[in-house]
Amino acid sequence: MSFRVALSGLNAASKDLAVTGNNIANVSTTGFKRSRAEFVDVYAASYQGISRLQSGSGVRVAQIQQQMSQGSVEYTDNNLDLAINGKGFFVLSDNGTRVYSRAGAFAPDKDGYVVNSQQQRLQVNPVNDDGSFNTGVIADLQLSTSEGPPRATTEIEVGINLDSEAQVVDTTLYPAFDPTDPNTYTYSTSVTTYDSLGSSHLATMYYRKTGANNWEVYTTLTDKTDSDVPAGGDGLAEAATLPGGANNQISGPYNLVFTPDGTVDTTASSTLPLSYSWNIENGAVTTLDFTVDYSSSTQYARDSGVNAVSQNGFTTGLLTGIDIDDKGVVFARYTNGNDKALGRVVLASFANPQGLQPDGDSAWLQTFGSGEPLFGEPGSASLGLIQSGALEASNVNLSEELVNLIVAQRNFQANAQTITVNDTITQTIINMR
Repeated sequence: MSFRVALSGLNAASKDLAVTGNNIANVSTTGFKRSRAEFVDVYAASYQGISRLQSGSGVRVAQIQQQMSQGSVEYTDNNLDLAINGKGFFVLSDNGTRVYSRAGAFAPDKDGYVVNSQQQRLQVNPVNDDGSFNTGVIADLQLSTSEGPPRATTEIEVGINLDSEAQVVDTTLYPAFDPTDPNTYTYSTSVTTYDSLGSSHLATMYYRKTGANNWEVYTTLTDKTDSDVPAGGDGLAEAATLPGGANNQISGPYNLVFTPDGTVDTTASSTLPLSYSWNIENGAVTTLDFTVDYSSSTQYARDSGVNAVSQNGFTTGLLTGIDIDDKGVVFARYTNGNDKALGRVVLASFANPQGLQPDGDSAWLQTFGSGEPLFGEPGSASLGLIQSGALEASNVNLSEELVNLIVAQRNFQANAQTITVNDTITQTIINMR
């Protein structure tokens, strides 16, 4: 019996050595979670229970428990390297089978899918047409290498200050606005707009002071053909009388009136934002329609100048890079300065993460003991945030594991000594005469 007790101790110590050795071997494995061997004593039980004089039948391994504590975050130079700061697991598709991992070393494959070294695809919530995310769908993240489509300008915002002390234009000498004659207007500024094909058109706004707190706004759109005619509407000039030449379309005047405190008088001005419609004859949508908002403009006693001007259109662009924010939203950056959301990284949590089944390659599988996965966006509920350009290191403490290795070795030696002592006693009994 003593031999079996000692043998069970040897087996337990050997398992402890194996677990500790595995931890040490994976000290540099990204996303690895250390394990520990847990032991329980063994007693021979009868129907009436365990005798108080029972010495015990040895030891056995109860379980190998995974330790899911956070590993340190190490920064890299790859935006697709992801680390989770907090709880949760990346959701991956392995040929349709969902696996879970803390290892976030990802890269695009030949088809643009974001995968790890085992070609398991990172899962995201796809983007809806309105820019929101479809939380009811989990799909592969794929990077598009095609050109980013253009977007026609529909809104322009102009934050401008017009000098309240500027001279009123002499309408006797200059009765009509002429964009080629600076004497017919007080100030001008320009912004580039884009049509549905991504072609650029320069919109220039001219401001003509006609009286105290009163201004006229004229707008021209250049790079047009001789046959272009303004599309109609309030204040649109005829093509035959365009002072800017055959390659200009001109719209105006609109009235811009300011209150005595220098802010825009929205009741006295033309309806804001101002609406424009221009003819386009390059194969794009036949008209370029946009509004210009002057609600943040002012008229103060300082030089006229532009404080801010923006428009929402852009031309085509090629993919230049990928950015991922701490909420897991994946943005594609294009050469036109635009960015586009491609999806949002999905994280999974479990009621009992220690119950997950290791599947190798730094991945786990769901089990009955782990419970069902709960999917969510990073930063929500108990899920952690995403750190792009970083990887989570192993949570193995090498110094601690080396101490555990010594302890396991001593346990093995002590159980081996128990066998040696039992052998000596047995031999003594055999040699009795």
